[in-house]
Amino acid sequence: MITLMNSLPLLQAGAAGGPASMAPTLVTFGLVFLIFYFLIIRPQNKRQKETKAMLAALQKGDKVVTIGGIRGVIQNLKDETVVVKVDTDTRLELSRSAISSVLAKGKGGGKKGKAAAELELDDDDSDDNEGSADGERAAE
Repeated sequence: MITLMNSLPLLQAGAAGGPASMAPTLVTFGLVFLIFYFLIIRPQNKRQKETKAMLAALQKGDKVVTIGGIRGVIQNLKDETVVVKVDTDTRLELSRSAISSVLAKGKGGGKKGKAAAELELDDDDSDDNEGSADGERAAE
């Protein structure tokens, strides 16, 4: 009966298991890690870098979409927040990380001409000009 057990390959592999039998297992784990790296980790890191660059490049007048789907025009930028004009007299102060994407660059940065950008932002310019016009009248 002992000779029968020694002749079975399954029992011999278990008895003679050592570093040589771990090599295929380590290679398999290495391949799985490489697949995860190229399919999951690397694209996620690339997406994070693109998002960080987009948030750093925000400027006044950009049309943006928030993560909640709200569309508006950037009125003011601060270190950690952004003031977005949603309607003629509605402004929201949001965290920079709440900006999902930039639809169009403002003030000549996008595909539209300068006149088209000024027409869209005429409410903002009129608010700013009124304050400076009052100051000029007071100075005269």
